[in-house]
Amino acid sequence: MLADWRLSAVLLLHFAATAAVAAPLKLVDDAGRAVVLNLPAARIVALSPHVTELVFAAGAGNKLVGVSSFSDYPAAAKRIPHVGDGGKADAERLLALKPDLIIGWHSGNSGADIATLERLGIPVFLTEPRRLDDIPRLLETIGKLAGTEQLATPAAADFRSGVAELKRRYAGRRPVRVFYEIWHEPLITVNGEHLISDVLGLCGGRNIFAGVSSLTPAVAVESVLAEDPEAIIASGALSAERGRLEGWQRYPRLAAVRRGHVFFIHPDLIQRQTPRILLGAQQMCEQIEQVRKTETRKN
Repeated sequence: MLADWRLSAVLLLHFAATAAVAAPLKLVDDAGRAVVLNLPAARIVALSPHVTELVFAAGAGNKLVGVSSFSDYPAAAKRIPHVGDGGKADAERLLALKPDLIIGWHSGNSGADIATLERLGIPVFLTEPRRLDDIPRLLETIGKLAGTEQLATPAAADFRSGVAELKRRYAGRRPVRVFYEIWHEPLITVNGEHLISDVLGLCGGRNIFAGVSSLTPAVAVESVLAEDPEAIIASGALSAERGRLEGWQRYPRLAAVRRGHVFFIHPDLIQRQTPRILLGAQQMCEQIEQVRKTETRKN
């Protein structure tokens, strides 16, 4: 009788452990949709360059079987088959890769493409990082989706530590009014909801177009002139085209131009929502600090 009881107890523990292992993974993505996986993903497709970087940073780069165009970092990403770009995914090529998870960009990918992929029964997890805190959160989430939490967790911790250090270093500094330029023709900036605006805030910068409703609004040069920012930071032009910033020299009455506070940051370091944005943030903070130091010397 005792032996039967012990056997029953062992069987119950076995079934409980098996059920725990087999329990489906259910996570809510940045579009508020529940995404369910029966097992950690083994074949992942990334539909944005920033997603590709996040997957590698979360320790799951070896599980990527397809990526979007312009996924060029890290170097290993260049060897992964392309399945289109943010505007249009090649569903036929994507299906041929037999993915068990697609990770996309809520505001960057075509809604029609996402709907098509979901109708085909492929789980789609959408990302939408708008704040620096979202990057470590997404690293941890991708780690759960791919079963690489042991690598994703320390990567997230390192990022949080880097942000905390910048916050400590620049806390309490004088606010500096900044115009951030994504692109020059048309002239495009960011509003207060954009991740880049969060980076500006980290450095003590104030986005002069924070209150605009559109996430990446086109603005008139006249509007910039009226706001008269203390600094202009651009990243839309490629490194080889840095001379485009000289276009602002046509407006010598602008405070930023008059005082030599027109700066450049490579777009890969500030416009991709990945751990590398810390490098862009460091540059931005140094540039804004340069504005403060110039004013201090003049006073």
